[in-house]
Amino acid sequence: MTAHGLDAPGAADEAVRAAKSEVRSRVLAARRALAPEVRAARAEAIAAHAVALAAEFSGPICAYLPFGTEPGSPAMVEALVTAGHDVLLPVVPETEGPMDWARFSSTDDTAPTAIGIREPTGPRLGPQAITEAALVLVPALAVDRSGVRLGRGRGHYDRSLRLVSPTALLVAVIDDDELVPRLPAEPHDRPVDAVLMPTAGTVRLRNRS
Repeated sequence: MTAHGLDAPGAADEAVRAAKSEVRSRVLAARRALAPEVRAARAEAIAAHAVALAAEFSGPICAYLPFGTEPGSPAMVEALVTAGHDVLLPVVPETEGPMDWARFSSTDDTAPTAIGIREPTGPRLGPQAITEAALVLVPALAVDRSGVRLGRGRGHYDRSLRLVSPTALLVAVIDDDELVPRLPAEPHDRPVDAVLMPTAGTVRLRNRS
């Protein structure tokens, strides 16, 4: 095999990572530029859509607490609990591996972490807890029409989403302009089945029949 042949896969991988980084920078800049009142209105709409979607499911729901400029707000998770759902939130492990999970009751029972997110302070349920969820809500920077999800690149969700039941609905929460025609993807990227957006609500992307 030629030197060029050996180098080609690495170069291709690097090109995909560079393309992802460019999209991340663009999306994060747009989120930072959003007026607070617009962000608040969108968060309220996302919470309402999340409750409407969750009404279709029984059993635990895996979700997360949006932070910073992420679409949504803690009110989304609180609304799910108020509607009677058993909500599990991720707990980022100290070592590489899938995330742990803990039950959410209120934001009063959470604590901040070193990376800025808040986590439940209750008993840890183990990484396998996600396998029991019929609905999984995840953060994303963008999603394309085939379900490719762009995260922040830390790999926490990539490792955890491998454990999601094949019958569960995996939904990324994004702004309306973050559903795009196509995104760069790598083999380990787990596609989502739908997106949840403030104006359009839930949009299914993949046939689950």
